Amino acid sequence: MSDVSLEDIVSLCKRRGFIYPGSDIYGGLSGTWDYGPLGVQLKRNISNLWWKTFVEDRDDMYGIDAAILMNQKVWQASGHVGGFNDPLFECNNCKNRFRADHLVENWIDAHPDKLNAVIHEAYNQSPETLNHYKNLYKMACPNCGKQELSDVRQFNMMFKTHVGAVEDETSVSYLRPETAQGMFVNFKNVVDSFYPDVPFGMAQIGKAFRNEIAPRDFIFRVRELEQMEIEYFVQPDGWREQFDYWLDQQKQFLIGLGLAEEKIHQVEIGPDDRAHYSKHSVDTEFDFPFGQKELLGCAYRTDYDLSKHQAASGKNLEYRPKDGGTPYIPHVIEPTFGLDRLFLAVVASAYCEDEVNGEKRSFLKLPAHLAPISVAVSPLLKNKPELVAKAKEVFAMLKKEFGSVTWDDNSNVGKRYRRSDEIGIPYHVTIDFDTLEGDNAGTVTVRNRDTTEQTRVGIEDLVANLAL
Repeated sequence: MSDVSLEDIVSLCKRRGFIYPGSDIYGGLSGTWDYGPLGVQLKRNISNLWWKTFVEDRDDMYGIDAAILMNQKVWQASGHVGGFNDPLFECNNCKNRFRADHLVENWIDAHPDKLNAVIHEAYNQSPETLNHYKNLYKMACPNCGKQELSDVRQFNMMFKTHVGAVEDETSVSYLRPETAQGMFVNFKNVVDSFYPDVPFGMAQIGKAFRNEIAPRDFIFRVRELEQMEIEYFVQPDGWREQFDYWLDQQKQFLIGLGLAEEKIHQVEIGPDDRAHYSKHSVDTEFDFPFGQKELLGCAYRTDYDLSKHQAASGKNLEYRPKDGGTPYIPHVIEPTFGLDRLFLAVVASAYCEDEVNGEKRSFLKLPAHLAPISVAVSPLLKNKPELVAKAKEVFAMLKKEFGSVTWDDNSNVGKRYRRSDEIGIPYHVTIDFDTLEGDNAGTVTVRNRDTTEQTRVGIEDLVANLAL
């Protein structure tokens, strides 16, 4: 296995139908990507596993699917209208804009000899510090090279729109920047409908939108993303135990996706860098091809959101214990999973290169339960009707059992194997002349993607032997 580059992944994804640039025939749109047939299936397999793990297999979780558009008062109360900002540098010469903290971070990484340990440790995302570094080291615009970067100003990342036929302040709405608020505003509805015991959780998978200043690194930082979030409601004095539990649950889920444990890092976030609603946060970072970056987040949101919505809406959002105890506003642990970043981490982890018969081979060593296609079926020769007919029978049987089965009779069998390997198909079944007659009649060749080993398996035993 070789070190994978981001270029390798982008090339594979576009060439083999995992991900395409958004609006590609019109030159694309920065920060947008379209999932192709294989990509959407892999993405769905990841999200289905998440839903099964954290919703279906538990008795304390309630799934919802809230609207993307919400009353603007939701975002005013949550603090997003006033506080969902990123620091921005603008070049006064070429007028290009840059995410200020990323520009400074990249400069520090590129000039380690100019920074002593004390200065490096002092780095944070405050505007004062960013301006200090920009001025002290005379940082230039990455686009035009001029030293004419403005001081930091805050840029709100929410996409603003209007609802209805009249555009005025009363019709303002936003494309949601997170799925969490849809769960908080439905807290009372779920409690009234189901009256669950605390602790309990609400879970949601859905789109979120962030007008990123500088989208980058393929699908890592985008303007339209998909989140899988949990809001877990706990008693105020029990938050720490639950926080540690969910942090471990996040790690175990990543390992179940096939990510190497040594590439997973849990990093506590300091007060200056935490979101406005968080009292304690730990990011789970992963060794991507472009460095160690955030993959998941876990935040202790206290009673911030429910208290804000109770005050702004005038609705009572307290939880009344079943034992008659004093009503209270539950505190919240929020494990957040970015589906697009998980997709990227899974593909980066699965990408392998080796040599087979003296030829370079690239393949995706995806766990069988995530692979977008489970089995490929081929006749040895497509111009032999008897082979094709038997292969069609085997294909129909496996299709009924596994669903995601593909047919491939193009080119020779060696090239078919390479195509299957490159998109991560765990097994390739070939029907040959031995299937039809002789001592091995009724058997097929099953090739293993990872080992390239081929074995004869009886057709009646095929489903059990594939063990997907």
